[in-house]
Amino acid sequence: MLLASVNFTHIMDFMIMMPMAPQLMRVLQINPAQFSLLVASYTIAAGTASFLGTFFVDQFDRKKVLLFCYAGFCIGTLLCGMAGEYHLLFSARVFTGLMGGIIGSQVLSIVGDLVPVHHRGKATGMVMTGFSAASVLGVPVGLLCATKWGWEMPFFGIAVLGFMVWFLVFSVLPPIREHIASQSRQSPFQLIREIWNVRSHRIALGFTILVAFSHFTMIPFLSPFMVANVGFEELELSYIYIIGGGLTLFTGPFIGRLADQYGTVRIFAIMIFMAFIPQYAITTMPPSPLWFALLFTSLFFIFSGGRFVPSQALTIGAVQPRMRGGFMSLNSSVMQMGSGLAAFMAGLVVSKTPEGRLVHYEILGYSTMAFSLLSVFVARKLKKAYGS
Repeated sequence: MLLASVNFTHIMDFMIMMPMAPQLMRVLQINPAQFSLLVASYTIAAGTASFLGTFFVDQFDRKKVLLFCYAGFCIGTLLCGMAGEYHLLFSARVFTGLMGGIIGSQVLSIVGDLVPVHHRGKATGMVMTGFSAASVLGVPVGLLCATKWGWEMPFFGIAVLGFMVWFLVFSVLPPIREHIASQSRQSPFQLIREIWNVRSHRIALGFTILVAFSHFTMIPFLSPFMVANVGFEELELSYIYIIGGGLTLFTGPFIGRLADQYGTVRIFAIMIFMAFIPQYAITTMPPSPLWFALLFTSLFFIFSGGRFVPSQALTIGAVQPRMRGGFMSLNSSVMQMGSGLAAFMAGLVVSKTPEGRLVHYEILGYSTMAFSLLSVFVARKLKKAYGS
């Protein structure tokens, strides 16, 4: 639950950008391409930090690494709230990404170190309730604050909450040093070569890229499309996250238990194919009643978000414990870089008409489904590579 709390603030900081997109584009007077660059700046910076972290995180107590990066993340989020215009916000997002890029990989590494493999799906599902909580509680409250007091206020709130969670991590989380004994000093090139020489590692990295593209190609423009094309009011965007996130509070742990019982690849494939329905419906949706749109956005949260539970469990199991921290940092880097590139490419595809409508969003939906199909094929290869 403590790790889920870390995830809550970390994911909340990233997620709040998407529903605030209509307000940010209006207030900052930026176009879809500039907004996608704002999203991509965080993920690319985080990916860079994760890549650099590959070379040193396994040499230190995981608790100390988490505390250092989490403190920088909280400071960066505070700076985002203090930015008054586009370029300053862009710079603050880069700094926040650099400091927060290692957090996700450290959380998963701690899960891998402390939780036996036959309970890892359930544990991953519990940790990822931070995503659900950010959706059902954090995003709606953030949107309300942004509507009433300006887009800066959610960042101030996340920073304050983050400092409180940091103190809990400092006070409660035990030292995690067992992995250090098996470490030997290596040059960065030796470490990368050692990771790359393992076949399951190579497949896992390719799998991560596909998972990133199969989600973040579509997600940055979900909120703007709902406002510009479907007919949502900006404050009504909170319903998407309250309902969808609320459902995943229950479905996330349940999907984790299913993955433990029936196999991670099988459950991952089911989530992928079920997600095709809301992906197609959302990206081609005309002006529609609120209840109709919320039905498909909720299904999107359940199935598209649900695939991350078995996919993360698959990835954690693909690496040897002594290299887990370094590999998960490299894997997080690949995920962040892939997400940033997907968001940037999405901004190049989607454009706005003089009437304010977004066009070509359906192309992103078809691309999402194509990447998803490829990820199922690679997931099967990954399972065979490490025999789980």
